[in-house]
Amino acid sequence: MQNIFKYLKGDRVIWIVTILFLGLSMVSVYSFVPILVKTEGGTPFSYLFKHTIYIGIGFFVMYWVHRQDPKYIEKLSKFIFIIAIALLVFTFFFGVRVNDASRWVRVPIIGLTFQSSDFAKLALVILLSRRLVSNRDYFDSWKKSLFSVVGPILLICGLIAKDNFSTAAIIFMVSLLLLFVGKFPMSKIFTVIGSGAVLAGALVLTHIALPAMNLLPRFDTWVNRFFKAYGSEGASIENMQAINAKLAIHNGGYTGVGVGDGDLKHYTPEAYADFYYSSFVEEFGLISAVFLIFLYLILFYRILRIGLNSKNLFETYLSIGIGLLLLTQAMVNMFVCTGLMPVTGQNMPFLAMGGSAMVMSCVSLGIVLSIAHKNDPKGESLNSNLKTE
Repeated sequence: MQNIFKYLKGDRVIWIVTILFLGLSMVSVYSFVPILVKTEGGTPFSYLFKHTIYIGIGFFVMYWVHRQDPKYIEKLSKFIFIIAIALLVFTFFFGVRVNDASRWVRVPIIGLTFQSSDFAKLALVILLSRRLVSNRDYFDSWKKSLFSVVGPILLICGLIAKDNFSTAAIIFMVSLLLLFVGKFPMSKIFTVIGSGAVLAGALVLTHIALPAMNLLPRFDTWVNRFFKAYGSEGASIENMQAINAKLAIHNGGYTGVGVGDGDLKHYTPEAYADFYYSSFVEEFGLISAVFLIFLYLILFYRILRIGLNSKNLFETYLSIGIGLLLLTQAMVNMFVCTGLMPVTGQNMPFLAMGGSAMVMSCVSLGIVLSIAHKNDPKGESLNSNLKTE
């Protein structure tokens, strides 16, 4: 084990938790794809093979990024953000459409797809972390703070909201938390909230007033999901995916029905992604599900610790932002599966089947590990108490 960690720098606990997640994802994805086999064809092994390729890409990129100096991320923050905007605009007009949503970009030749929003949310966190440091002396100036801090948030969220409202909402919330951590004036934070609400309201009103424009093609889906989750139609057959998710959790009990023996995954769309947590509870049980939550909390704690141990404010804000992104996404998946939130399109980081989400999650952790390695190259302070934790 010591020989392995000669090459894996940074925080050993994060490496161990990540490797556990990736190994578990291979087992669970292979077990959770029967519904995909029924609807799209293929075999469980073919989907596992594709998922393994993404894991390999993600782990390789994570390893490469963690060996780099985070100062390059800081210097390239604006360039990374520009690329994110370009990808979102390209997706807006030329993206691959699935279920009335244009979220994916298809890579030529190899035919693989990725969600531009997965790249954009990390790009926004990187840019905000940089701007909260470089523009600290200008927070009281509306002119400078509007364009440098508030503008990027509204721009990214506005471009994503049309086809992926839940992701836009998560990015907006994480951005607000990052502004709070960065000591951005509270009056301006509330103004950002108000601006976001006005922008969302304007989009909705425009969509209703001018239906021919179809500005928000998934608006009816959002409304239906909300009222079916909390209204009188909560038990309708159209809401069966959410009902099956809760039934799966009920069937799992404390110890689960066993890997591969779950029944509800055959009738729950996205059992391998958006409803990953319910499928996991059914087959692995409540005890394992609590342990899974514990692993996410450990990961979040270690990320925060790395950020707070850094003497560079950019690195601190970036680590906190990445930690919030990963934890929030995991929480939303759990809340949806347990009926605490309407159905959204958020999967479990590092666990659910997916391409760009898996790769970008690995990139995010690679950045955190590069910060840990820079501030503690010998791994003494961060890893010395590994045996006692």
